[in-house]
Amino acid sequence: MKQTHSLGQKFKQFFVILLPILVTQLSLSAMAFFDSNMSGKFGSSDLAGVAIATSLWIPVQTGLSGILIGITPIVSQLMGARQESKVAYQVLQALWFSVLLALLVLGVGYACVPVILEHMPLEPAVKEVAGGYLTAISAGIIPLFAYTVLRSFLDALGQTRISMAITLISLPVNVGLNALFIFGLAGFPRLGGVGAGVSSAITYWVVFIIAVAIIHWMHPFSDFMIFRRLRGVSLKAWKELTKIGVPIGFSIFFETAVFAAVTLLMSSYDTTTIAAHQAALNFATTLYMLPLSICLSLTILVGFEAGSGRMKDARLYAKLGIGFALLLSLLAAVILFTAGKQVAGLYSNEPAVVQLISQFLLFAVFFQISDAIATPTQGALRGYKDVNVAFMLAFLSYWVIGLPVGYVMASYTSLGAFGYWIGLITGLAVGAVLLLRRLIKVQRRYGPAARS
Repeated sequence: MKQTHSLGQKFKQFFVILLPILVTQLSLSAMAFFDSNMSGKFGSSDLAGVAIATSLWIPVQTGLSGILIGITPIVSQLMGARQESKVAYQVLQALWFSVLLALLVLGVGYACVPVILEHMPLEPAVKEVAGGYLTAISAGIIPLFAYTVLRSFLDALGQTRISMAITLISLPVNVGLNALFIFGLAGFPRLGGVGAGVSSAITYWVVFIIAVAIIHWMHPFSDFMIFRRLRGVSLKAWKELTKIGVPIGFSIFFETAVFAAVTLLMSSYDTTTIAAHQAALNFATTLYMLPLSICLSLTILVGFEAGSGRMKDARLYAKLGIGFALLLSLLAAVILFTAGKQVAGLYSNEPAVVQLISQFLLFAVFFQISDAIATPTQGALRGYKDVNVAFMLAFLSYWVIGLPVGYVMASYTSLGAFGYWIGLITGLAVGAVLLLRRLIKVQRRYGPAARS
């Protein structure tokens, strides 16, 4: 990355950073889409089983990964301050920390998941798929968390095209493995929804190995010599990472966990409703990749400018990112209004499921505007290393407001399962307003510019 002097240069650098991240996030979302889509084509019980499994796994995965992406503002600010010699040490410590987190997840998961599934009112076939999926995907947790650190390092350097290339390689690998393990092609075992977990675990190992090879041998990443100067664990470095990463991780966890909680609460409904909810939520998550990509871009750009002391430039990047996200949200709303049934048909061949998916998708329209404000705003705040308030606002918006409102609407009105979606929309809207107010306050505190 480099310093920019005009709005035109900022637009250019913003899109140079953003577009590869967007492709990366859409590709990652596409992997989840194909897991749900191909499992759904195998059978509604497999789709529902994968839905329950991912509702347990995704909050854990995204929350702990959020802790690890705390390395992004650390590296971007070091680069902005021209302290490149400190980067390798921070990245290596984050890698050690990722291994610890992965081992903790494995231990807790093997102890708790069977008990959780046993107490859920699921049909036996759905419960079997959910347990098998989680067991299979656990084999890829260590490389997934380690790759999160390496990808954050690559992105913090502004080399987002490398992350994009790795992810684009992984997508056909994952889809191909799904075909083999879900449907049993070419003599492979026919595992249904469980096969999606096997495919994901193998894919995580593939992307990790590719990332290690690139960082070890390819310029300019090899100049940092991350794997040539191995050092032991530093609790001081872990403290710095967790000081930034834990609030980020909890913010992400609170957001993803509330969606997972809704899915779990819906386990009291029939398999058709669970499958339809999961499919609609999967597509809404795909659209969410747009503001999320802008969020990740703003963390890099705002962090780089803040590290350099150019606060006016940091503020302009934040405005640019949020404005662009709002524009994209309007386009996403148009897609959902005009092509809801066609989208629903991508997930299932069963008419009852397709009809219910299309109804859920109408509610997803209202997610878009709130996401367009809240998510990029969080990215800008992370660039300033202002993360604690966002974490508290996330808890307030989703768990104090969103989920209780959804539960009341679903349990005590005729809306049924749709009531949960209304609650989620309410929480997202409140979060968007409060986060934007926080960003304005932080920007006023720093002033228009510290130095040019």
